[in-house]
Amino acid sequence: MSKAQLGHGGLYAITDSELIGGAKLLPAVEATLRGGAGMLQYRDKTAPPEQRHAEAQALRQLCHQYAVPLIINDDIELARAVAADGVHLGETDASPASARAVLGPQAIIGISGYNNAEAARNPEADYIAFGRLCPSATKPEAPAANLEVFSRARAITQQPLVGIGGINADNAQWVMDAGADWLAVVAAVFAADDIETATQQLCQCMAQRL
Repeated sequence: MSKAQLGHGGLYAITDSELIGGAKLLPAVEATLRGGAGMLQYRDKTAPPEQRHAEAQALRQLCHQYAVPLIINDDIELARAVAADGVHLGETDASPASARAVLGPQAIIGISGYNNAEAARNPEADYIAFGRLCPSATKPEAPAANLEVFSRARAITQQPLVGIGGINADNAQWVMDAGADWLAVVAAVFAADDIETATQQLCQCMAQRL
């Protein structure tokens, strides 16, 4: 997988063990990949290390069948161990520079900017995610971010910008109009009765913008 794919923008699906845990994980992820998701993040902070390694390894194989980058949430060593395409780091996680040192120059290093456009100044970041943009069932306690953060960040960097937090088919257009290149979603696809169709609908929204 290549960093060049980031520049195209698209739908960024993020797993949730409460929605698609256990035996549901791989079928749900394959459904969103069939629907057109352009990047996948594996996020599970509660499963035992052995389970997380096995799931991440299986997801890597699946994602690569669809030529979609696999990003690991928070865990640099897990990303290295399964040869994932990159890692996403929050404010309290390891530094992007340390991730780069472990994963190498070709790794995709994403960071959370929350509502701080200045996060876009980090030289190791290949993309910056801003949010929570809307009320979120996945992270209801996450601090809110303003849509104006995208224009402030764009004045600083040309790296891809990601919108996250409560994004769905009803508000996706607002987030794209504000300047997001990627829409990161959890419940909008993985809580849907038909994951593939929900993914397709969001991808169609983005295609109309492009």
